[in-house]
Amino acid sequence: MFSALANVYKIPELRQKVIFTLIMFAVFRLGTHIPVPGVDPSAIEQLFATGNLFGLLDLFSGGAFSKFSIFAMSITPYINASIIMQLLTVVIPTLEQWSKEGQEGHKKTTKVTRYLTVALAFFQAIGMSIGLKQAILNPNPVSILIIAITLTGGTIFLMWIGEQITEHGIGNGISLIIFCGIVARFPEAISTVIEYLKIGTISPFQLLLFVIIAL
Repeated sequence: MFSALANVYKIPELRQKVIFTLIMFAVFRLGTHIPVPGVDPSAIEQLFATGNLFGLLDLFSGGAFSKFSIFAMSITPYINASIIMQLLTVVIPTLEQWSKEGQEGHKKTTKVTRYLTVALAFFQAIGMSIGLKQAILNPNPVSILIIAITLTGGTIFLMWIGEQITEHGIGNGISLIIFCGIVARFPEAISTVIEYLKIGTISPFQLLLFVIIAL
């Protein structure tokens, strides 16, 4: 394994891909610390300190959800859009035809997936903003709209980062972003779960149920 890692630095093209991927990881981690405007961070912290399942869900956003940062929704809308497009390919003739057109068909499908991602992200952002309204400093329709647009923009930027990693880096960019977020939060998440179990905030059954759903 160590010899394989050493070879990374001997091949210029591979080295550049690794460095590019790491830079994109750094941009992603930086974005998780940029808060959405108009939100009270202390109120968000209190919400997550109550020991509900939000803390477990925060694992998949790399800590962005608990900070209510611009990447709070992570890449979830894009994943949902991709799954929906795959399912629709079976029932919509046009999409089925595109799937048989090779690279050109893939470009068309990707374009529609991006549009669907924006729509799903905005819808999810509105729901998230309303659901966490108690943490918004001035919870009026305009503030909620601004927050929703910011969250949607964060998801779009993450989608772009994922595509750049896929094209110029190593591996599937979307999968690597999810992996990066989980790794960054995993130690703290394990500690939090153990603490929740000790104080009885969550039961072993709830934890087992979440693990099953997550898998």
